[in-house]
Amino acid sequence: MTRPYDTILLTGAAGRLGTQLRRGLAPLANRLRLADVVPVTDLAPHEEQVTFDLADEAAVLRAVDGVDAIVHFGGVPLERPWQDILDANIRGSYHIYEAARKHGVRRVVYASSVHAIGYHRLEDGIDANAPHRPDGLYGLSKCFVEDLGRLYWDKFGIETAALRIFSSFPEPADRRMLWSWLSFDDCNRLVTAALTAPRVGFTLSFGLSDNAVKPVDNRLAGHLGYVPQDTTEPFRAALEAKTPVPDAKAPAVQHLGGWFVDLGHPDDGDGK
Repeated sequence: MTRPYDTILLTGAAGRLGTQLRRGLAPLANRLRLADVVPVTDLAPHEEQVTFDLADEAAVLRAVDGVDAIVHFGGVPLERPWQDILDANIRGSYHIYEAARKHGVRRVVYASSVHAIGYHRLEDGIDANAPHRPDGLYGLSKCFVEDLGRLYWDKFGIETAALRIFSSFPEPADRRMLWSWLSFDDCNRLVTAALTAPRVGFTLSFGLSDNAVKPVDNRLAGHLGYVPQDTTEPFRAALEAKTPVPDAKAPAVQHLGGWFVDLGHPDDGDGK
């Protein structure tokens, strides 16, 4: 079978979504190069692994050598102290893009986040042209990398699909996830679309399944060809039966970012 890529680098390969993407990316490349700060040991015949810290520029440069596309899901996955965010998410992502430029990689698929726009309200109905409104340092790092991807497209011709993932778990766990859920299968569909679309340029896409409540407008990413196939409706009755109706005036209910808007500065120690 002819695959569109010879080698894809997947960062964050040991994480929750990276583990799922190993399955989703397998049909797209002859070889998957799996990268994380911890070893990936259960390798399939078409997989190889490299272990390094994204803050190590030389290690990133070596890992990108010989790859055709990068699926960048590595980095700190939640709100953390500034130094952690700076090294893993900001410096680390800059290293990824510089390595892509130096090795001639033409497309990056980046795991951005709802937290880049977390202070927009549900009723705003934003699209990809809405301004950044990060809800913490983690969200701020996602804004930086989105702009980094735009710069490297405009100046160096490296395409980026920045996927603003909302809540990707095996199934929705609370009432918020009834609208924010992205199933693992739909996450694979979204990344596959971003890798196989004829033209990406610089594209922002929201990462959601086909849930009944649609708080954002994804029409500006229509050229990716992503068609979600899963929905939270089968989970609705059980979730609503076991969880109380939230206070509609609570900041975590009003805003896209959910409970992230309630967090204080992580360097304060107590999170308040």
